[in-house]
Amino acid sequence: MKYEIQGNNLPVVICTMNDGETMRTESGSMSWMSPNMEMSTSGGGIGKMFGRLFTGENLFQNLYTAHGQGMIAFSASFPGSIRAVEITPERPVIVQKSAFLACEDSVELSVFFQKKLGAGFFGGEGFIMQKLSGSGTAFLEIDGSSVEYELGAGQQILISSGHLAMMDETCSLDIQQVKGIKNLVFGGEGLFNTVITGPGRVILQTMPLSKFANQLIPYLPQPSNTSSN
Repeated sequence: MKYEIQGNNLPVVICTMNDGETMRTESGSMSWMSPNMEMSTSGGGIGKMFGRLFTGENLFQNLYTAHGQGMIAFSASFPGSIRAVEITPERPVIVQKSAFLACEDSVELSVFFQKKLGAGFFGGEGFIMQKLSGSGTAFLEIDGSSVEYELGAGQQILISSGHLAMMDETCSLDIQQVKGIKNLVFGGEGLFNTVITGPGRVILQTMPLSKFANQLIPYLPQPSNTSSN
């Protein structure tokens, strides 16, 4: 499989596939394809369907198989970027539950539960994320642009809620309360920051969808308080 990412801030990944190769994606992610691509829908078993129910994803996934050389394109659902990540058995990754776009069929998608209650409640990333393992190429949706860091053993980075897109499974996630009463009350950054500890790779996103939505609130029509007699 070969791919090309086009579209700048409204990106699409166009995959050129050899005979018999298969791509896996969430339902509704396919944008266009050549007529020799065959689609099938699979739940992958009760356990996997139950896990996707927890993540908020669709219960079923679509498989697209090329008969001869084929082409298929997957578009992002929000302005931002698409990031290709190579998955290996030695380096599985954890991604935000909304980040997965598509992958080669040799990549395994499963549910990942946060081990620390505090991180799940207050970290902004939630209890449930997704794990990508196996071997092959996966494509992630990034809100805004992506910035990558390689953390050494014990090295940490503090991030605001929602900015984590992906981390290696070797990284750990925790929370840290913002210090100082004035910072808590007037800082506007919330009560907690997310703390990622290495070793491993971390990919951050510059404009989380939740932050973008908050920026729009002042410009949305407000409900009227008047009532008719």
